[in-house]
Formats: sequence, C-alpha cells, structure tokens
Amino acid sequence: MVHRRPVFAAVVALLLALGGSFAVLAGGEAYAATTSLCQEQTTSVAGGSYIVQNNEYDSSAQECVTTDGNADFTVASSSIDNATNGSPGAYPSIYQGCHWGDCSSGGLSSDPIKVSNLTPGAATTSWSTTQTGSGAYDVAYDIWFNQAPTTTGQPNGTEIMVWLNHNGSVQPFGSEVATNVSIGGHTYDVWYGPQSTWDTVTYEMTSPATSVSNLDIGTLAQDSVSRGYTESSWYLIDVEAGFELWQGGAGLATNSFSVTLNGGSSTPPPPPSSGCSAAYSVVNSWSGGYQAQVVVTNTGSATLNGWQLGWQFPGSEDITNLWNGTYTQSGTQVTVDNASYDGSLAPGATATVGFTANGSGSAAPSISCS
Repeated sequence: MVHRRPVFAAVVALLLALGGSFAVLAGGEAYAATTSLCQEQTTSVAGGSYIVQNNEYDSSAQECVTTDGNADFTVASSSIDNATNGSPGAYPSIYQGCHWGDCSSGGLSSDPIKVSNLTPGAATTSWSTTQTGSGAYDVAYDIWFNQAPTTTGQPNGTEIMVWLNHNGSVQPFGSEVATNVSIGGHTYDVWYGPQSTWDTVTYEMTSPATSVSNLDIGTLAQDSVSRGYTESSWYLIDVEAGFELWQGGAGLATNSFSVTLNGGSSTPPPPPSSGCSAAYSVVNSWSGGYQAQVVVTNTGSATLNGWQLGWQFPGSEDITNLWNGTYTQSGTQVTVDNASYDGSLAPGATATVGFTANGSGSAAPSISCS
C-alpha cells in the first residue's frame, strides 16, 4: 500500500462532465438517476452516512464507478493496467469516517474511537460484494488509525487492511509475519510493512469470502497492538471497503456496506419511501362531452420510476382521446400507465394526464395511483 492522494468531493455542476445519467421531468426539470465518478471524485450516499470515492491515485487510465445513492457502488469501467509487483492504480471504495479531511456525517467522523476503547463489539462492520474472475485486484478493507483524533492529511498511525479475497498475482504490502491466526471467528495470514510515516498491517483471510457480517474491528486492532504495530492511545478514524485495482476491475461491486458503533449505528437509514397521489378535475365541457385532467404527484421520498392510475366511471363515460399516458378501458373501468417521457418523478414532482370523453364528467371518479 502506498500513500493515497486526497480525494475531492464531486460537484453537482460537473455531473454532466462526470457521466451521470439523467431524465427529464414534466415541466423540464432534470434530476440525476445515478452518479458516475471518474478519476478522483467522491459523493455522499445513504443520507450522508457514507462517502463513495473513486480514489485513482497511481494510474491515469480511464476508470469510473457508479452509485444509486445507497451504500453501494459498481466499478462501471476500468482501463487500469499496472504491473502486479507494484502499487495498484486505484482504490474505488466506500467509507465511514474521515479520509484526508473529507468526512461523512456522524459516526466516526464526529466520534473517533480510542484504540483502548475498542473492546469486542465496540465497532463492527458488514460488507457484501460481487466479484469477477478477470483482472488483478484485491477485495479489501482499509481501516485507518491516527495518533490524534483528527487529521486533514495522511494518518500517522496504523493502516489495517483486511483482505477478503484477491484475483491475479497480487499480494499484501510488506512481508508475511504469521500464518493461520484465528481472530474473531476468521483465520488470517498476517503481513506487515513499514511506510514513510505509518505502518501497514494486513489480515488476509485464508478462506476467500465475498461478504462478511459484523466483522469486529476491535479484535483486529487489539491483535495489532499485541504485535507492536498499533498503540492503545491512537484513534480509529476511518473504515473503508473497496477494491485495489492493478488490472481491469469492471463489474466489481459493493452491494451493501455498514459500520456499527457500540451505543449507536452509522448504518444507512431505511430505504426512501415511494408513493403517489392523483387529483381529478374537469377543465372544459360542452354538450355531450368534456375535458378532464388527472395530476399525478410523487408523495414519497424516493424517485418514482413508473406509475399507474385506475378508476371506474360512475356513469357510462367513454374516453375519446388521452395524452401523457396510455390507457385501456373496459366498460366503465379505466387503467392509465405513464408515457415513456413522464414515468420518472422526483419527490414532489408532478405529471398531468389529460383526456376527453363522452358524457358530462360531473361526478368525479375515485382514482387510485400506484
């Protein structure tokens, strides 16, 4: 592991340049459906509890990740092609805490934990990944300890890495110092290597894994203390999980990630809610016919990707024309699905369906929206 350059936050104004995907709402309003990060960019996810970073620090090749705003990300593309006996080109990852002064909200960011207080269960983490059989990479936690509670640059304590798996001819930094060490229900080979102002200790799982549940950070930290690599007076300031890429890496993904602290949790908030409402009104009428509209509103806290209306006419009305949607009518029963251009609604956004029909339209139908 080599020094990581600081990573700077992605700016909303640059989303187009970064490759975010967009949709246009009714009325012309645009929103980002996904966020794409290329080279050195970051974005907050899961309500700010975590930060996804595309930390490309030793390669200039094109490499990008995407995230849907939850505690997840996918390596969308990678042309990285570094020699496997040198340093990786990038570490696309997600973290909770502070990375070179770039901090997530709450958790370790506001309450770094002294190593002496890292008793069993004080800090645990879970991580689920999708891995590929091509390229050269590792699947690794990068857990940072600093001699003071905060730092805006390179941490000066210990970097503890936990390798769940790897592909290709890559190995941890430094030299192997112990084998088949049982810690917290897992068995590891332990590697150690001094850096310029910090030490790197790697716990490499002897049984490769695609996920871990409630991995206890404290048990690993205390083992590092017992080996003389970490001091009890130092602080846990950052827990990162991702993929060090030497070659390729497209298709690697973090499906979910969480860090839980004793007495509090920085796990993601519940998934955003979804829902919609429909408001009917007559806007014009004439002898034997009328024009009406239904305003669809996204009443949830997540983007609504598609909607459907349903109602039953109280009389014998027949729709003669409908716009901003597609409809079917069987007797008095009507179903309307969104059009291709107005199905995605951000929270609070609206779409308006209009139609003409035979009849008076004086009695408003009860309209469901789903």
